Amino acid sequence: MAFFRAGSRFSHSLRHTNILRSYSSSQTAQLESILAEPSWSVKSLLPDEASGPPTPSITRKQLHHLLRLSALPQPTSAEEEQSMLQTLESQIHFVKEMQGVDTTGVEPLRSIRDETTAARQETAIGLEQLRDALAKEQVSGRRRRIQRVQDEKNTQPDGSAWDGNALGYASKTKGKYFVVETGSS
Repeated sequence: MAFFRAGSRFSHSLRHTNILRSYSSSQTAQLESILAEPSWSVKSLLPDEASGPPTPSITRKQLHHLLRLSALPQPTSAEEEQSMLQTLESQIHFVKEMQGVDTTGVEPLRSIRDETTAARQETAIGLEQLRDALAKEQVSGRRRRIQRVQDEKNTQPDGSAWDGNALGYASKTKGKYFVVETGSS
């Protein structure tokens, strides 16, 4: 089991709290010790700087082609070009390291959220949550079409509620337009 810190302290503590809610007190103590310090770092997936520069897998020509395809500006100097090549090499190395991880038996991540049983129950949508929406539907016609029941319109022009019909409050209209009378110039 490997956990690492990512993001701000707040997001870490929020995630930490959500994880701990679904465990017993002995499991919570064990998780507290695991979560106290990260067990690995993203830096470990980047190329080792001590071993020297890796053999380039991207040429200058390929870099310029990628920049052109991405509608990004071309490097303005040789140093900037070299920096871009090094960054790209680091990113390629990172992706290759991630592809090399054995994921046999690991359930695919469906989304980035708390996937504990308690969280799933909390976010599950049932008939209780849909009761109001279902009350606003009616079946009509030979083909049994479902239609949404219109809400009552607010007839008070006090601005407390917007009914979506601004023309209803206009003193004069012409079709779907307001009529604004102006003085002669």
